[in-house]
Order: sequence, then C-alpha cells, then structure tokens
Amino acid sequence: MDSTKSIDEQVAELYRSESRRVLATLIRLLGDFDVAEESLQEAFQAALEQWPQEGIPRNPRAWLVSTGRFKGIDALRRRGRGDALLGVVAEDYREPTADPEGWDDETIQDDQLRLIFTCCHPLLPQEARIALALREVCGLTTDEVARAFLAAPQAMKKRIARAKERIRAERIPYEIPSRTELAKRLDAVLQVVYLVYNEGYAATAGDTLIRRNLSEDALYLCRLVVDLLPEPEAIGLLALILLHESRRKARADENGDVIPLEQQDRTLWDRERIEAGVSLVLSALQSGRFGSYTLQAAIAAVHSAAASVEATDWAQIVRLYDMLLERAPTPVVELNRGIAVAMRDGPTAGLALIDALLDRGELADYHPAHAVRADLNRRLGRTDEAAASYRRALTLARQEPERRFLKKRIAEISG
Repeated sequence: MDSTKSIDEQVAELYRSESRRVLATLIRLLGDFDVAEESLQEAFQAALEQWPQEGIPRNPRAWLVSTGRFKGIDALRRRGRGDALLGVVAEDYREPTADPEGWDDETIQDDQLRLIFTCCHPLLPQEARIALALREVCGLTTDEVARAFLAAPQAMKKRIARAKERIRAERIPYEIPSRTELAKRLDAVLQVVYLVYNEGYAATAGDTLIRRNLSEDALYLCRLVVDLLPEPEAIGLLALILLHESRRKARADENGDVIPLEQQDRTLWDRERIEAGVSLVLSALQSGRFGSYTLQAAIAAVHSAAASVEATDWAQIVRLYDMLLERAPTPVVELNRGIAVAMRDGPTAGLALIDALLDRGELADYHPAHAVRADLNRRLGRTDEAAASYRRALTLARQEPERRFLKKRIAEISG
C-alpha cells in the first residue's frame, strides 16, 4: 500500500482492485450472493472505521475476507430464523474464522474462476449465466451488463435476480466441475471472459478508455481456463487478449485521450506479448477446430505484424472477416469488415457497406457505427455528412475519452 495516500484513498483503491476477488471468496464461504454482497460492503466500511486507528493489515485482502465472513455468518444466523436453508449454511460456518494471515492468496484468486463456473451452470438459461457472471464476478453494473445484451436495465436486473434464486434453490455447487462437465460450460465461460475483457479494453462508459483491473482479471482468468482445458478456442481467446493488451500503452496519451490506430507509436507495442499471442493463435489455427475468438486473434496478429496502417495486409484481414462472419454473423462483425474493406478498396466501397448496415437499423444506437461513417465521409471530403455523423455518435457515446475525440473531430472539420 502507498503510505503517502490517506486511508480513505487506499481503501478506495483496494475496492477497485480487490473487491471482486473478495466477493468471490465470500460467496464460496457464505453460500449466498446477496449476503456476500452485503458482507463485502460491511467489511470495507469496517476498514474505513478501524484502519485509521489500527493501521492497515499486512494482508488487506485476507482481512477483508475474514471480516466479511464474520459479518456474513451473523447475517445468516439472523435470517436463518425464517429461512431453513440459510440457517443450515450459517451452522456450517459457525467455527471461528482462521487467522487472516493464513488465507491462501492463490485460493482467493481462484475463487473468481469457481464463481464463473457456478454462474455458468447448465441449469441456468444461457443469457442469465453470462449476465450473472458479468455482474457478480467482474463487478459490471447492471446498466453495463444490459448494454452488453442490448437490453433494458430493469429487465436485466430481474434476470440476474432470478439466476441467483435458482442457484440457491437448486443448491448449485460452488466448484470447478469435472473435465467432462467443464467442457460443456466452456463456451459460456469463454464468453464471460471475452465480454469482461472488452469492457476492460474499451469501457462502455466512464472517465477512462481502459479499465485496467478488468483487463487484467480477464487475462488471469483466461490463463486459468487454458490450464484447465487447453481447447483451441480457449487458446485463441488467450491469444486475442495478449495481442490486444500488447497495444495498451499506445492507445491513449498522457491525458487519457484516444490515439487512433493510424497515429499510434508502434514502438510502444509489447513485442513479447505479440510473440506469445501469435504463437498461440498459430497453434489454435493448426488444430482445425477453431472458432470466432481464434479468428479475431488472427486479425489482431495481422495488425501486429505491420509497421504501419498503410503496410497492413488488409486483403488478408478482409478474408479473415469473411470467415468470421460465417461463424459469428453479427452486425458488429459486419461493421468491422466494412472498415477493412474501406482500407483495402477505398472509403467509397466501405461507406456503401456501412450505409447499408445502418439502414437495417440494428446499429442505429451504436455510436462506433456512426463514428465510422463519419470518418469515411471525412476521408471523401464530405464534411457536412461527416459532421452530422460525428454529432450523432457524440449523442450516443458514454465514455469521456471517446466524447473528447469526437468533439475534436467535429472541431477539425468545422473549422
């Protein structure tokens, strides 16, 4: 911990970096999502009250787990008077909490993976599994989860609540399943890791472009999944994350403002991660059993091999997007393919594809689509149309660095 910062500042940093790991362990120990969430908040409140007098413990994370567990057991006992299941859980954990220094750091971290597999149990509907994992494992807000599914926040809140109740009612075990069962849940688990990484790589809202804690959690969890089940798509997803992470330092300036791909200093790209990612994606492709994550990683690998945007093999990227569309025919993939076509064949060709896509209405409220249309019109010298599309993108963007970038583009073409 940084002794130059106040206790409040250090607790706030701990909450950002450790709260999801602490919550995962509390859910395992207490057996109830809601009680664990309440206990987490109470543990951090206790830290704010006690640490100024007692000092910050040597292992803050373990202290928070221990404190949260005590408070959770008390809550379970109180609720147990009217709820037989919670009463049994409380009795199961009635023994004194062990010395906080004895908590195993690796076990606490791995609880996140256990929780993902619990959330992705086959008894839960597919969308509910992923929504619950994003909310509970990774700390995305209900609004953020709703945006990932293009759903209303209230509907998503109810979906998550029903999933929690199902886990409790069915007594779904909090564990990493057997290898056979693990394979059945792999697709859902990989989708969770992928969505978490996306939110970390390019946050949907907020003051920063990158949510580093989410990116690092996704990378850590993906490595664990590959260790458990080294299937080609798990390897492909790990490759994708490594290749995207290799560009992190070049994606924003010292003020946190967006640096477009064509302006990035590629000497800042992490060559070690690029080499690791390329090796993994080649392994996944050679298996012949690859899917959308591996193909996305292959596209990222082509970018990583180029010295500049102009030197990029855009024809190869278009071919890879064609293959990706066969496996994942989504509007966002079509949008990205349109960008690649514009780079290969010119902005007019790309704009025709983007306009047709927007005319279908599926991306009407997706600000990157309007930003792409604006950029292509800008490259064609159609400043009025470009400005209109930039303004439309600005009304939809929720992330401050992207909003600043769009305002800058509007000022450039309007001046």
